[in-house]
Amino acid sequence: MAETITTRLLILGGGPGGYVAAIRAGQLGVDSVLVEGDRLGGTCLIRGCIPSKALIHVASKFEGMAHAAAHGSKGGAKDGISLKSAPVLDMAQTVAWKETVVDKLNGGVTALLKRAKTRVVGGWGRFTDAKTCVVETKDGPVTIRCETVILAAGSVATALPHIPFGGDVISSTEALALGELPKRLVVIGAGYIGLELGSAFAKFGCEVTVVEAQDRILPLYDDALTKPVKAWLEKAGVTVHLSAKATGWEKGELVVEKAGETLRLPADKLLVTVGRRPNTEGWGLEEMGVDLAGGFVKVNDRMQTSMAGVYAIGDLVGEPMLEHKAAAQAHVAVEVIAGQNRRFDPASIAAVCFTEPEIVSAGLLPKEAEAAGHDPVSAVFPFQANGRALSMEAGDTGGFVRVVARKSDHRVVGLQAVGAHVSELSGEFAMSIEMGARLEDLAGTIHVHPTLSEAVHEAALRALGHAIHI
Repeated sequence: MAETITTRLLILGGGPGGYVAAIRAGQLGVDSVLVEGDRLGGTCLIRGCIPSKALIHVASKFEGMAHAAAHGSKGGAKDGISLKSAPVLDMAQTVAWKETVVDKLNGGVTALLKRAKTRVVGGWGRFTDAKTCVVETKDGPVTIRCETVILAAGSVATALPHIPFGGDVISSTEALALGELPKRLVVIGAGYIGLELGSAFAKFGCEVTVVEAQDRILPLYDDALTKPVKAWLEKAGVTVHLSAKATGWEKGELVVEKAGETLRLPADKLLVTVGRRPNTEGWGLEEMGVDLAGGFVKVNDRMQTSMAGVYAIGDLVGEPMLEHKAAAQAHVAVEVIAGQNRRFDPASIAAVCFTEPEIVSAGLLPKEAEAAGHDPVSAVFPFQANGRALSMEAGDTGGFVRVVARKSDHRVVGLQAVGAHVSELSGEFAMSIEMGARLEDLAGTIHVHPTLSEAVHEAALRALGHAIHI
């Protein structure tokens, strides 16, 4: 039977931006309805950030055990740990465990929405105008009329026109659900998604080849940050073809043009990771009268679109396509709807690349700071001089912390690191820039010993000319 719902706020999309908006609306007493056609949690929780990190975790454990077994056959390892036989991986069981992590978080989101008194309508919604959405549910169509809308439809994987998804050509979604390991995996794209997953499968023992059209891996970062990752890929036996263009997929082989030559790369699975695009199709965006900007929904710093009462957040509104950005924008949008004076104007949005080793960056790289006219001073502190890094065998990978500041007033405009577990420094990096820290602030803050964070303190001291441990 058809049903009609009237609400103050309609939220399209149950990903991080959507469910955070719904929870915040509940806290502020704003009546809301959340529409989601898939499981609550969206790309990040269900088929992106969380499951990929679970897979990367298992891959690292497996690689460590494999190394221990290899050393065991040679008389023992330097750290004293060895195994008499090689580990055995049950990929189907690994995927099943990964799903328990996803299920737990999905259940948590469901409970939080219930506590916020958010009504969730499960089904695919389509707007017939800016304030009316018809949702096809399992019990029939539901029409939702509202005063305001938050669009949080997220993004989808980009396919290559001449190599569409299907069969053995997969996106990251399918890669995270493989029941068995491919013997040979070819990855198109050396950005963070391609290298995160490619590195994980290499740790599992797959033969991995990466094809990248640009002349370098991880083009968003500079050479200093990517050098340790490149070294690990070489050590792990991952073949990387740069300045190479994938031209076709024929009978289990990727056809690649490189330096005037044609390469044919055999693969059991072809993982295409050439980016993501905003999910602007299939739910009636064209009926809403909102302006676009380069394929994204155009918004101002209050997350308002060109249509009164319609807001948009997350991947739908532009780069960077990150969960924490979407969640922050959700807070702004709902609080503006509730009558608060809020703007989305972060000093920086930190980003992490979960490769081997990890990379984290907040603010400006040295060359970016120079281009912005800051006349920067930068300093690096290597993890080879950090006790915590050495104690977990992470001092010889080329890792470091780097601080970038304005020479004129020592205001910190960028912080970067590459190394084991440096993702955990992202909070300090983001807060330092957001709070307007100066080199003296980082140098004057007592950092706990022994931790990786001491390298932040040491880098700041070095920039000031007061280096202690190097």
